Amino acid sequence: MTDLVLVSTSGGVCELRLNRPEKRNAITLAMYDMLWDAVVRAEADESVRVILLSGTGASFTAGNDLGDFLSGPALGEEHSAARFIRLLPKIRKVLMAAVHGSTVGIGVTLLLHCDLVVAARSARMSMPFVKLGLVPEAASSLLLPRLVGHQRAAELLLLGTPLDAATAFNIGLVNRVVDDDVLHEEARALACAVAEQPAGALHATKQLLRSEAGVTARIEEELRAFQERLGSAEFKSAAHAFYNKGRAG
Repeated sequence: MTDLVLVSTSGGVCELRLNRPEKRNAITLAMYDMLWDAVVRAEADESVRVILLSGTGASFTAGNDLGDFLSGPALGEEHSAARFIRLLPKIRKVLMAAVHGSTVGIGVTLLLHCDLVVAARSARMSMPFVKLGLVPEAASSLLLPRLVGHQRAAELLLLGTPLDAATAFNIGLVNRVVDDDVLHEEARALACAVAEQPAGALHATKQLLRSEAGVTARIEEELRAFQERLGSAEFKSAAHAFYNKGRAG
């Protein structure tokens, strides 16, 4: 079976590439386990200074695989997605992402935990949680308003309003916008430049930039609300419509 998350390490950079292109890299529970394991290994590897997230095919990620979520366990302590989300604010290494094409849900909210983000011009980002009868996760209800202001965050989260790469740059969600054909090259070059910095100073500065006890508490609050919404009639109706639309297409 093809590896659903490709892991490679060189030059102080550990790259994790989502590799389910036929499903636009929709993330399954098994993929969350792979991501968690790869991040933990990278954190323990003294040669790694940067963790770079990317995706194969035409998309970064279409978000969570809803079918996998519906058939999976409740969002308890050991739930694969919850465990990975809880890990995000604890990552000590510099976290980067290279995004392109469809970037949905967790694909956007995890960017709020990244230190640097490079976006291809094709990137189109959206957080349609409410449309699915759900709530945001990964502390996005706290971090997004801090980044873009309450009103703009409300529009993005309540309506699921999509962002193109240029708009994402203008609101500060991404650092650079590049042509699609050089996305990986540009992201890799930036990651290597970061990896060349003195390790102790790099780590200390990352910790200062990300010091925020409130993030962990907000993640737990969101996870409880998310679990409640997974059992709601609204979500079940939205999920049913989503799958019927997919079969009709």
